[in-house]
Amino acid sequence: MDNLIPRLLIFLIALYMGLPFLLTRIFGWGVFRKASRKRAERHVAFTFDDGPDPRYTPKLLDLLRDRGVKATFFVLGSKAEKYPELVKRMHEEGHQIGIHNYTHMLNWIMSPRNIRRKHVERSADIIQRITGERPTYYRPPWGILNIMDLFLLRKAYRLVLWSVIARDWKLNTGEHHLRNLLSDHIRPGAVIVLHDSGDTFGADREAPGQMLTVLRDILSETERRGLKCVRTDELLKLEHAM
Repeated sequence: MDNLIPRLLIFLIALYMGLPFLLTRIFGWGVFRKASRKRAERHVAFTFDDGPDPRYTPKLLDLLRDRGVKATFFVLGSKAEKYPELVKRMHEEGHQIGIHNYTHMLNWIMSPRNIRRKHVERSADIIQRITGERPTYYRPPWGILNIMDLFLLRKAYRLVLWSVIARDWKLNTGEHHLRNLLSDHIRPGAVIVLHDSGDTFGADREAPGQMLTVLRDILSETERRGLKCVRTDELLKLEHAM
């Protein structure tokens, strides 16, 4: 009996945290991580987390506009609230806007009620007020879901992770290594995650500047390779096309 409670607690923690990690990150169940190469043809999706940021997001939007690229931004509701003009610009320039919580908090340490009401729905309300369109795509911070997220949020939102991540939030990754990581892993159907803000936990504030330098080269390379950059919802439509 003395061992029952600790064992039960371990089981519940594993169920709440471990099972969704296994299902989503290992098996890709319940989330969109990439499209099949056959269905995607020559399309890829660039996504950007943690913004909007007044220093880096305008530069990123300028680059995407100049290259004719449409992308998906998973924004923090608190930053959207603070910089509505950047969210409005994203929308007006044809980019998709998704939710990345109200603040960059880990879903494992919050209750499902708080996540749904204080982060997801609150952020959706903010974005809808700015753009007139309610977001339906959601990416949790660090790509980490709890078991209730997986079964409740997916009823109202499309849960999106990624197939390519390159540690662009750290300066010590270096331009050369970051460029090679992206070049080696971007292929038809890929969902690439990058970051246009460096003020979240574990990130370097100057890292988005390095990312932008590398992204200019990578966008040129994708064009040379005949790859077309599209929004996540557009890539998903290709995946489900008959």
